[in-house]
Amino acid sequence: MLVDHQRHRRDDTQHGMPPGGYGADSFRPRDSALRRFLGGSPAGVFLRLLFLSILVGAFMSMLGLTPGRLFWHLYDSARALLEVGLASLHDFGGWIVAGAIVVVPLWFIARLFSVSR
Repeated sequence: MLVDHQRHRRDDTQHGMPPGGYGADSFRPRDSALRRFLGGSPAGVFLRLLFLSILVGAFMSMLGLTPGRLFWHLYDSARALLEVGLASLHDFGGWIVAGAIVVVPLWFIARLFSVSR
């Protein structure tokens, strides 16, 4: 599949612009990979993150939260959720075993009678 990657040069000659010219207002320097990754200049991003960290830290301090308490609260919540999930699987597994005790012998007896015909 052939693609014309320089279509803009061909179109510019039709609109009265010189070939290869983009115009003064369309020139924009390319951002570095670091600026694209960070979403702006490194100094600007650092200052924004510093300001937000101060605000969030002050808010957490007013609520009496510390990073350690927050971590342990998240850990305890995840552990409780896992225990509830495993208890549900345990109950579900019990249902499977209880049903299999009845269904599998009946299926086996039905297969024995159908083979004898």
